[in-house]
Amino acid sequence: MSSKNKAKTPEQIQYEQLQKKHETKRPILKNCIRAFLVGGTICGIGQAITYFYIYFFNFTEQTAGNPTVATMVFLAMLLTGFGVYDRLGQFAGAGSSVPVTGFGNAVISSAIEHRSEGFVTGVGGNIFKLAGSVIIFGVFSAFVVALIKTILIKWGGL
Repeated sequence: MSSKNKAKTPEQIQYEQLQKKHETKRPILKNCIRAFLVGGTICGIGQAITYFYIYFFNFTEQTAGNPTVATMVFLAMLLTGFGVYDRLGQFAGAGSSVPVTGFGNAVISSAIEHRSEGFVTGVGGNIFKLAGSVIIFGVFSAFVVALIKTILIKWGGL
């Protein structure tokens, strides 16, 4: 029998009421607005970097994506090293962790956290813990999407 179907004792009911009374209310709308504004600003900076590569280095719109991503990840890593990105993450929440800059922040944070263990076993051994899983899931997802596209084109007549 699951715990949902059990009748609650009066003490449990009283405890739940006390818990709800003292629970801090999360400002969900305010957090969503912060995440939207910060995430949008990060994406706007990324778009500006894309235009920079297009106009000053003669990239096309299709080829400017790779250096833009590399630049954004590098900037996030640099800001994490100076402690700025962590404060931004505290302020913005998901708005700073969802864009690709959040990946750069997560990678460099694990390296900073384990630097006392040395460069090889500490930094080198721990920097790719997150990156490895992201790469594996990215490659697998790309494979599944390519497989679906191939099936639709071959047998779907698209």
